[in-house]
Amino acid sequence: MAKPRPVLIIGGPTASGKSGLALAWAKRVGGVVINADSMQVYADLRVVTARPSETDEAEASHILYGIVPASVRMSAARWRELALAEIDRAHGQGRLPIVVGGTGLYLRSLMQGLSDIPDIPADIRHAAMDLQAEIGSPALHARLAAVDPVTASRLHPTDSQRLIRAWEVMQATGRSISDWQAAPPTDVPTHLSFTTLVVEPPRPRLYAQCDQRFRIMLEQGAEAEVAALMAQGLDPALPAMKALGVPEIAAILSGTLDRETAIARAQQLTRNYAKRQLTWFRNQMPSAVRLDSTELASEGAFAKFYDRIMTGMTKIIAKTG
Repeated sequence: MAKPRPVLIIGGPTASGKSGLALAWAKRVGGVVINADSMQVYADLRVVTARPSETDEAEASHILYGIVPASVRMSAARWRELALAEIDRAHGQGRLPIVVGGTGLYLRSLMQGLSDIPDIPADIRHAAMDLQAEIGSPALHARLAAVDPVTASRLHPTDSQRLIRAWEVMQATGRSISDWQAAPPTDVPTHLSFTTLVVEPPRPRLYAQCDQRFRIMLEQGAEAEVAALMAQGLDPALPAMKALGVPEIAAILSGTLDRETAIARAQQLTRNYAKRQLTWFRNQMPSAVRLDSTELASEGAFAKFYDRIMTGMTKIIAKTG
């Protein structure tokens, strides 16, 4: 039996420093950085989603960043298909795949497989989207709670994308999405060995970094980026149109919110999102190695941590091979 091939996962909340850690790791081992952020897949959103800079991309291979236009809905299943192909490509080149991002569904689907939910007919999907647009997310959440209380209890009343997904699955299959997800997946990638790191700064500093990041985005041209997005006349229900900061910047541009109010709202929403990500990683990846990236600021500290993790990866593969 062939030995499982190594994959390094670096997860964590937004603004935690995980992308910088992935870059440092890739430069050290000649690895390939593979994106696992559901918003950084969009070509139109480099600044708003804080994608790695062109300088970063020149220093190490960065894959699955900016690969689709904002008009496309990227699913976890499609991302997983692409990520597995890039992981295999990296291994074929003798390079370490380093998967980095904060989208929990992407990371979980990669490591644990996906539930075998049937494809949803287009008419049912569009009907679910139209319903959300007509009555709003809180009202859709209430309707979902009446037919699927388990899923509704897990979703925030304003999480429109997941509410639409849960509603369309119930309408199309007659079964709740939680019921489908409870069934064991059949496509677990047993040929891969995952080592997981979670970047978890102290909460006060993380929140301060969230606030700072949004102002930096504005300085780097986020308003022009969102203006170009708005000029495309896209459906406001598309995931890219609801990326953190996009609605608030759009409100600045349209004059419906003053600049400071919009900034404060976007910062609050970013902090809320980071908090939910922290909770997800603690619940879903309890055995991951936790670290604060600032602890690795010196070359000596990073080298020591790097050696410990790489030695552990080698031992795990040796035992399972």
